[in-house]
Amino acid sequence: MPTTRLPLLKEDKPKKKMSRKITAILLLLFTALLAVIFFRSSVSRITEINFQGSQYSSREELLSQSKLKIGGQFFAVSTNSVEDSLKELKTIQKATVEKNFPGVISVRIEEYPAVAYELDEVGSLKAILSSGAAVPINETGIAVEKPILTNWDASDPYKAKLCQALASIPNQLTSDISEIVPSPTLSFPDRIKLYTRSRFEVITAISLLKDKVEYLNQVIETEQPGLIKMLEADSYVPFQPIIEDKEDIQE
Repeated sequence: MPTTRLPLLKEDKPKKKMSRKITAILLLLFTALLAVIFFRSSVSRITEINFQGSQYSSREELLSQSKLKIGGQFFAVSTNSVEDSLKELKTIQKATVEKNFPGVISVRIEEYPAVAYELDEVGSLKAILSSGAAVPINETGIAVEKPILTNWDASDPYKAKLCQALASIPNQLTSDISEIVPSPTLSFPDRIKLYTRSRFEVITAISLLKDKVEYLNQVIETEQPGLIKMLEADSYVPFQPIIEDKEDIQE
C-alpha cells in the first residue's frame, strides 16, 4: 500500500532577527540625525584663527591665501592643504597648521629672511627676501648691515640667484657690503660690483660670491681701500691717493 507524504509545515522565523534589523536601522537613523545636528551647530565651526610669525604678509592676505574663515567647517579643514597653499606665497618658507577642538586653528609661519634692500621707482625702501620677493618695510625698521641693490631689473633671473647666495653666507661676512650693482659681461653674465662701507670696490660673480667672500674679508681687514677682483683669479690693487694742490705735487 503506497505511503502518503504529508506536506511540510513552514517554520516560523524567529522574531529576534527582525527586531535586530529594526534596532540597527533605528540606530543608523539616530546617528545620522545626531551628525546632521552636530555639523549644523556652532560647535563644528571655526571660531578662532591665529597667525604667528608673519611680518611681511597681512592677516587679510593670509586668510585669502589659506581659504580659512571664521564660521567655516572646522573638520573640513585639511592642515596639509592649508600649509601647501600658504607656501605658494613668495614670502613664506614654511607653515605649520594645528587644529584644536573646539574651533581653534593656529598657524605658525616661518618667512624667508631679508638679505638686502632696494629703492623702488618712487623712492620707497623695500626689503629683498632670500626668495627674491620685494616687500615694503614696516614699522620694525631695517637692519643696517644689509646691502642695497641698485639698478636691478625685477625680471632679472640673476637677482633671485644673488638673494639665494646672500642667504647662504653668514651675516658677519657680508656686513661690510653696502651696495651691489649688476655688471654683466659675455664671459660672466652674472658679474656684479660690490661697494663696501670700508671704501673698497669689488668685482666678482654671483656664482663665485660664496666661495670668494672669505678672501674679500681678509683683504678688507689687512689692506687699505682699493679694487678687489674675485673672478677666475683673485687680485687686489690699492687706490692711488688723490693729490689736492700744487704744494703736495712739489713735495
